Amino acid sequence: MENASTRWLDPQEQQAWRSYVRAVRLVDEVLRRGLEEHELSHPEYEILVRLSEAPGRALRMSELADEVVNSRSRLTHTVNRLERAGWVARRPCPQDGRGVECLLTDAGFTTLEAAAHTHVRGVREVLIDPLTRAEFLALGESLTKVANRIDPAGRCAV
Repeated sequence: MENASTRWLDPQEQQAWRSYVRAVRLVDEVLRRGLEEHELSHPEYEILVRLSEAPGRALRMSELADEVVNSRSRLTHTVNRLERAGWVARRPCPQDGRGVECLLTDAGFTTLEAAAHTHVRGVREVLIDPLTRAEFLALGESLTKVANRIDPAGRCAV
């Protein structure tokens, strides 16, 4: 079905788009394999990272879902796996008792510390090292514009 309002990609845009898609998949695959050495998936690793950076190593589940751009139901399943491993725990929110907080345990922090070395090495080798510092920082700036257009408030828009 033809739609006259579709702004088709020109050949250079098509090439850039395909390069982006291929690079994202390849980078994700390298990072996934590295995290598997630590029995972590990429979403699990990101949850541990966000908790490690939070005050008291804890976040409300709703806030954590927004930060890792995940639905609340998917986050619940992932947190269940992390909880079974002993890497996180859930508790009522101390502020109001109505919400639930996810807390990074000491065992989870130890796992994160070990996995972080592998993960950062992978990020450097496959994403940062092939670019100049200026190119990498420009990439980050460009992707921030993309993310902000999708979700200007910085919350999970999907």
